[in-house]
Amino acid sequence: MDTPDTSTGFGALGLNPIIEQTVRDLGYETPTAIQSQCIPHLLAGRDLLGQAQTGTGKTAAFALPLLSRIDPELHSPQILVLAPTRELALQVSEAFQGYAKNIKGFHVLPIYGGQAYGLQLSQLRRNPQVIVGTPGRVMDHIRRGTLCLDGIKTLVLDEADEMLNMGFAEDIDWIFEQAPKERQVALFSATMPPAIRRVAQDRLVDPVEVRIASASATVDTIDQHHCVVTRFHKLDVLTRILELEPFDGMLIFVRTKNATTELSDKLKAHGFAAEPLNGDMNQEMRERTVERLKQGQLDILVATDVAARGLDVERISHVVNYDIPTDPSAYVHRIGRTGRAGRAGRAILLVEPRERGLLRAIERTIRRDVPAMDPPSAAALSQSRIDRFITEVRTTMTEQDLDFFYRLLARIGQEQEIEIMDIAAALAFLNQRERPLNVKEDLPRPAAPKREWSERPPRSEGRDERRPRPERDDSRPRTEHAQGRREDADLVSYRIEVGHQHGATPREIVGAIANEGGIEGRYIGRINIQDDHSIVDLPKGMPREVVNHLKRVFVRGQALRISPADGTRPAEASHGHAPSPKYGQTPGQAQDKTPRAAGGFRRQSGDGSAPRRGPPSKDSSGFRADRGSSRKPRD
Repeated sequence: MDTPDTSTGFGALGLNPIIEQTVRDLGYETPTAIQSQCIPHLLAGRDLLGQAQTGTGKTAAFALPLLSRIDPELHSPQILVLAPTRELALQVSEAFQGYAKNIKGFHVLPIYGGQAYGLQLSQLRRNPQVIVGTPGRVMDHIRRGTLCLDGIKTLVLDEADEMLNMGFAEDIDWIFEQAPKERQVALFSATMPPAIRRVAQDRLVDPVEVRIASASATVDTIDQHHCVVTRFHKLDVLTRILELEPFDGMLIFVRTKNATTELSDKLKAHGFAAEPLNGDMNQEMRERTVERLKQGQLDILVATDVAARGLDVERISHVVNYDIPTDPSAYVHRIGRTGRAGRAGRAILLVEPRERGLLRAIERTIRRDVPAMDPPSAAALSQSRIDRFITEVRTTMTEQDLDFFYRLLARIGQEQEIEIMDIAAALAFLNQRERPLNVKEDLPRPAAPKREWSERPPRSEGRDERRPRPERDDSRPRTEHAQGRREDADLVSYRIEVGHQHGATPREIVGAIANEGGIEGRYIGRINIQDDHSIVDLPKGMPREVVNHLKRVFVRGQALRISPADGTRPAEASHGHAPSPKYGQTPGQAQDKTPRAAGGFRRQSGDGSAPRRGPPSKDSSGFRADRGSSRKPRD
């Protein structure tokens, strides 16, 4: 659908006058492309299928028209918005509250895992008109009888692709069955894979389809560069970048929750104001950490993809991908944390030599090159430190009373018969011992690849053209994982010591392995749950340390104690260098012989950190609590 002229402003869209006035009070003058296209259709009560990247204003695109149609005198849930994470649920609920500030008697309630049920129950008794929640907690309240969907007029799925990737497909289906048959449905997704198309076909009635821009259009305002660096020098390169880059606030992405803590600790040891942001932190701690970044008490957050979902802090001028994402669309979401609403932003991607293929996949997805940059040189680092040292000396001379120190140096020079310049040189040396002013060695530059990566077979652009997943065979037991997966030739069967008698479900097993092992859910194959154990198909070539870690991961209070199903010790797992399919390659194509993570496996962070050990945090379902964070409402 072509982008219409948005110069007419919000007044021409037909919004409720109260909502229109609120929008003007907030300083919004011209609707974005997705707002101008979606608002009229949603006001007319049409079902809508929208594709738009983060930062395009899609929250307002559905919140403004739905608020215009709401009945404030009717004190019961009229709108239900499903979101994949706590962050996004909070973001959307705050946006609704902001847009509806002039509607008397309006209430919106976010409900998500990790928050006490008592608080949510007391707020549900106020009969809010809008419920924004994560699927798991919404299901819990419906089953408890504390949330009734009989009065729901509109159901919104925000970031539907992310919800399906997280294994919420069956939950969403169940929630749809509890809602009235006659209702409006709006589905928004950053990508449009076959699974989303199937949901739209099954649940939307004669929908209007709106597609806004491409991945590249959402990142054009961001200055992007990549730096090829070996795993063992990633931390050194990062700290040099932090010293040389003039940044306000920075968001650093890593793959695992454990890596957020380890990397932030190392950065603090280097003198940087850094803190982790991950799903193991309780909601109060997460909100306090984000607020410290907003207030300038922190400069750097080290986060995982899920923890940073929906995060919008104006101070974030830089995003660093310390660990390259295995999904190109995740890269777009990551760097979308900066350069929002027309602001300038800078994104730096650290790429290990074996990960050049993932870089090419990202470039094909965003349809532009990510230029290379050299690691900061020793000479540049030395000059920066010297300049900073000179500035500190001049500032001290101007702002401090140094009479005592003048007398002290004169005394030392006289009593010890030492020249003043010699004393000054010794003091300068003592001052810079922890961070030498004269950096002597440049970091080694990785050798260029022996083959031309451009010769790799072309890959379909974007996830919406990925190979369709096979239709589900109704004869399969429901214990089998129904996500799209690689062919059996790319998978190895493992036994885990949790089964029916422990109450385990496929979703919990997939979530535990995906979160703790760093394996994308779509690369996890069949799951056969038996009485006291289960068999799960996982990608070939898993590193031994990951297999060892998964042994200590808990589901339903049971350690997985994972082992090869055939009782043998897989030789290919010892070092993680087994051949694997190329990124984005469909089963049956030639294997890429370049060493890299197999079957979508996300390797450890470059500092060698291992995944977090111990049982994951659990919500009422016996597994992972939904994640969230407080933030300013802006899409």
